[in-house]
Amino acid sequence: MASTLQIHTIVSAPFQENTYVVWREGRQDALVIDPGLEPDAILQFLDERVLDVAAILNTHGHADHIAGNGPLKERYPQAPLIIGVNETALLTDPHLNMSAPFGMAIVSPPADQTVREGDVLEYAGITLEVLEIPGHSPGHVVFVVREEPIVVFGGDVLFRGSIGRTDFPDGSFERLEAGIKSKLYTLSDDTVVYPGHGPVTKVGYEKRTNPFVTGS
Repeated sequence: MASTLQIHTIVSAPFQENTYVVWREGRQDALVIDPGLEPDAILQFLDERVLDVAAILNTHGHADHIAGNGPLKERYPQAPLIIGVNETALLTDPHLNMSAPFGMAIVSPPADQTVREGDVLEYAGITLEVLEIPGHSPGHVVFVVREEPIVVFGGDVLFRGSIGRTDFPDGSFERLEAGIKSKLYTLSDDTVVYPGHGPVTKVGYEKRTNPFVTGS
């Protein structure tokens, strides 16, 4: 029986982006998912909990989700930086990752590993399945921990009462809607979704109430 999954959220200004530090109770190795614009807060938490980083995961390459990659890689160079195969260009291009329009010109180290639909990752005693759900960005992925309940680290796909915006370059509401319906709404209703912004939600709640993508 796997030990309990621990999930700590660090919210980064100015976009209120959620970074997740994930580890198993009783272990000192952890995952960092979507390190945002306040890496010092992430590093401080890791230091306080005496956690070592086993891997850095990006759901997608927009600036508010990758800004902390560099400081995390500097502190934990052995931790692979992992992103979807169709998102890699966003890491190093401030125009593609949407930081240049905000006057920030953020770049990340390049990916150490790329993933695609159906890949399985195992780090820090945690097994994660990769699902590709583009539409908010060209190669957005989500990471699924198939335990009880199922946990999804969903980036900017599905929010509580909303979805990721699709008016960016390479955005597509149709692709996003199709991915949510076929890959998230087919999970059990008690599946917990940890989104890139805002509060945690559940698949069943969104299927019933989400005004953008209904479960019908």
